[in-house]
Amino acid sequence: MTKLFATRSALVATLMLLATPAISAQQDDGATPPPKPGKPINAGEVLSGELNAMKVRDVKNAGKRIAMYQITSEPRRLPAPNGLCNLETGPETFQLVTSSDAQATQLKSFVGKEISVKVDEVACASDPGQMSEAVITKWSLIRKQ
Repeated sequence: MTKLFATRSALVATLMLLATPAISAQQDDGATPPPKPGKPINAGEVLSGELNAMKVRDVKNAGKRIAMYQITSEPRRLPAPNGLCNLETGPETFQLVTSSDAQATQLKSFVGKEISVKVDEVACASDPGQMSEAVITKWSLIRKQ
């Protein structure tokens, strides 16, 4: 029993000696600058990125599955009071709230592609179950020529 304890102790000590340099090498020595906040996005400006679709359960409609669309973009800073949405650089995923079946149908054909939308209202995500960091409640699709 003592021999087993001594063997385990030696193994733990060896692992600690090997892990200590690796841990200290991973620590930030201040050489990398902190990430810069994204450029601001205000009402009336254009947001571009890849459109993704997900099926989520609608909490207001007895758990019915609905499509949710989001744009993945570069980090953007929202206007006050939302600011960076409690993130270092600002949100990168923006949920597009559809106000009609026509808007949902319009987005469906662009899933997986790069799109641009004119943002009219945007805020940080705050409701439970939201899959994006920010929510665009009023928007219009910009047609590419």
